[in-house]
Amino acid sequence: MSTDTAESTASAALAGETLRRAPKVLLHDHLDGGLRPETVAELAGQSGYDALPTSDVAELGRWFTTAADSGSLESYLETFAHTCGVMQTEEALVRVAAECAEDLAADGVVYAEVRYAPELFVEQGLSLEKVIEAVQAGYAEGIGRAAAAGRTIRIGTLLCGMRQHARSVEIAELAVRYRDAGVVGFDIAGPEDGFPPTRNLDAFEYLRVNNAHFTIHAGEAFGLPSIWEAIQYCGAERLGHGVRIIEDIETRADGSVHLGRLARYVRDRRIPLEICPSSNVQTGAAKSIADHPIGLLAKLRFRVTVNTDNRLMSGCSMSSEFAALHEAFGFGLDDFRWFTINAMKSAFIDFDDRLALIDTVIKPGYAALA
Repeated sequence: MSTDTAESTASAALAGETLRRAPKVLLHDHLDGGLRPETVAELAGQSGYDALPTSDVAELGRWFTTAADSGSLESYLETFAHTCGVMQTEEALVRVAAECAEDLAADGVVYAEVRYAPELFVEQGLSLEKVIEAVQAGYAEGIGRAAAAGRTIRIGTLLCGMRQHARSVEIAELAVRYRDAGVVGFDIAGPEDGFPPTRNLDAFEYLRVNNAHFTIHAGEAFGLPSIWEAIQYCGAERLGHGVRIIEDIETRADGSVHLGRLARYVRDRRIPLEICPSSNVQTGAAKSIADHPIGLLAKLRFRVTVNTDNRLMSGCSMSSEFAALHEAFGFGLDDFRWFTINAMKSAFIDFDDRLALIDTVIKPGYAALA
């Protein structure tokens, strides 16, 4: 991203419809964090789940974003009790996954990797396998609905192990077993502080032996040690968030920038950062969008990608994240094209498939907007 590009893209405001039409690639989105508020309310009524703070759909949507806007990852994660609470049947999982595919496609997302932890949806007796199969069936249904509406999207699944539990190897084995059925990789999620990536080292060793892909939530609620462990001990291919790599970057009084050894390593190795701007502000990883490290990280040419994390909790979409970054940093279509190609290069599908999407969908899509 050159200075000339930044100046030219900042000079023209981007219309919301232009941003929606821009092809997008999403690498970090949680299935249980992206429900429609009306779906949460309807599923609660159907299942007898009576713990929602309100049954009014508009109020419920506002409650999720307000409750998540706590400045703490731990408090942010508490909101998932309600979404997971209504996702305990095959029918609910199929519906949520289908609507996820529809909503992303309507927002211009052409490829998404959506993640969830199967172990969170077994309270009413579903097996882990049934959970995975229901979600995959839902994606297929939603992709079909999107196609009928003239929109194309491909979705790959990431299975998450919860870092505070002891089932990561089991989930990693499922990621390998279902990798020919739409599962493209593995992740660990949950609270970072007190639960370092190395607690799950046996799962990552299993994945490496089986030539399987994985990303790791690191550098969000905990700093550089989390990133270092994720990369050097566990072998993470991507960093979920990774935003606190900024702590290893010094901006000096004369305006020059000095990268520490870990920051240089991350940049030199082109390790993708799955940055989620609005979510990072809500969890306290950044003070505001305007103060978000993505501006400097993009300028320094880290492999930055833009993501939603949890669309319900953050009240966001990929288009709204692009709009917020345009307003804060003057990013324009050239920059969003670069972020999108970064993400597509970093996806966990085959090289030929990534290249085809870049050459036949993303580049022509942005060219048509110019």
